[in-house]
Amino acid sequence: MNNPDEPRLGCVGDASECAGIISRWIDVTTWMPRRHSTEELTKMIEEGIPFREFWVLGDPIIGYLSFNRELSQIMGLYVDFPGVGAGKLLLDKVKRGKNFIQLWSHLANTSAHRFYSREGFSKMELNQSGQDGIPEIRFEWKIIA
Repeated sequence: MNNPDEPRLGCVGDASECAGIISRWIDVTTWMPRRHSTEELTKMIEEGIPFREFWVLGDPIIGYLSFNRELSQIMGLYVDFPGVGAGKLLLDKVKRGKNFIQLWSHLANTSAHRFYSREGFSKMELNQSGQDGIPEIRFEWKIIA
C-alpha cells in the first residue's frame, strides 16, 4: 500500500480524479474561462498520461503533476488544497535527478508565481497569447554546476 503523503506514479485510471481537480480550480478561478467539460479534461489527461512522467498524491487524489521529459517541462500541476504542501511534494518528486525544468504559468496566477519563486524557479519570458489564449510567463529551475 502506498503512503498517501508520498507521490506515486499515476495511471490512466487516475485521469478522472485529476480532471476533477482542474475543474474545481476553474470553478473558483474568476479569471480562468471554462473551455472544456470535466469529461473532455479527463479524455485529454488519459491521452497524455502514457507520454508523461505523471505523479499523483493522495487517496483520494488531492493533486497531480504532469511532466514532459522531452521538453523538460511541467505541463500541469494542480492541487485541491493550495498552501498545505501538496504542490511542493509533487514538485520535489519531479525535481529528483533533474538539473533543468521549465513551465508556463498563466500571468494572472500570482499565487502560483509566488510558489514557483519560493521553489527556486526564475521568470524568463512573457507570452501574451498562451496556448489557451491567456497570457503566460515561462519559469525555469536549474541546478548550476
